[in-house]
Amino acid sequence: MNDIAPSGCCSPGRGGSDGPSGNIPSDQAEPEETAPVASAAPGSGDGMVLLPGGSFLMGSEDPDGFRDDGEGPVREVRVSAFRIDAHAVSNQRFAEFVSATGYVTEAERFGWSYVFAGFLPAALRRGAGRPDATPWWCGVEGARWDAPEGPGSGVGDRGDHPVAHVSWNDARAYCRWAGARLPTEAEWEYAARGGLEQARYPWGDELTPGGEHRCNIWQGHFPTKNTAEDGYAGTAPVDAYEPNGFGLYNMAGNVWEWCHDWWSTDHAAARRSDPRGPGSGDAKVMRGGSYLCHRSYCNRYRVAARTRNTPDSTTGNLGFRCVRSA
Repeated sequence: MNDIAPSGCCSPGRGGSDGPSGNIPSDQAEPEETAPVASAAPGSGDGMVLLPGGSFLMGSEDPDGFRDDGEGPVREVRVSAFRIDAHAVSNQRFAEFVSATGYVTEAERFGWSYVFAGFLPAALRRGAGRPDATPWWCGVEGARWDAPEGPGSGVGDRGDHPVAHVSWNDARAYCRWAGARLPTEAEWEYAARGGLEQARYPWGDELTPGGEHRCNIWQGHFPTKNTAEDGYAGTAPVDAYEPNGFGLYNMAGNVWEWCHDWWSTDHAAARRSDPRGPGSGDAKVMRGGSYLCHRSYCNRYRVAARTRNTPDSTTGNLGFRCVRSA
């Protein structure tokens, strides 16, 4: 198996001197969940798919996988029935949440977020702080969910695209408002597999069956040239491409999706029925890959692939979807 660790390549975290001004405000604690819980579960109530639950083989021993990510061992896990959003939460849905609650995201509180350098004009690229290990990410002042490339950008023509630049804390606040929650990692993988056993992708083992693109990832030479053969250089609409066997869209590619669980690579002690991950930790699990994933360096758009980030981190390729217990 591949021994390369994530090293922030998939979605860089806050901290250190990676930000635009070389430091992070010291008073930024995890925000309180001030958003009220909606009684009618707006936004998330429509478009959910009921999954019956059951046992499945979680994890992978894929030779293209990452040993240090804890993708294996393959183990039988059981999940109870639950409902899950057919799509990632869109900009339009998140705007409804912000309008109803006045919620302020963590990217707004910090004053900056990470944007892929290729989306920025030269002036912003030159002035932005970059992580040493992943210089294709720029910490951009003013980048946020409704200004995804920083000042002057917007989401007016991307209402049906997945919201990005949302932290785990932001996603949890939205879910509470929607009368929902974030999926456990086991629920997410069960859903992503779409009823297939140990397939590499949500639709099978071939990335482009019959030459057809089934997800939004990077084509070309990363990070300098994206041919966008799948139709999109950045995010795609939340209902782009064919859904998997459970009727769920974009369980691979487009944006990474936050899960409930704290990160761990030791699954030996985890329970096998409705596992919820460790009781504490430093980072939260992210699943699914994004439009920046490429086989040459990330290859984490496979169903069993996983990575992590701190709960306050925000990037232009990180979103979420909601679930509810059935």
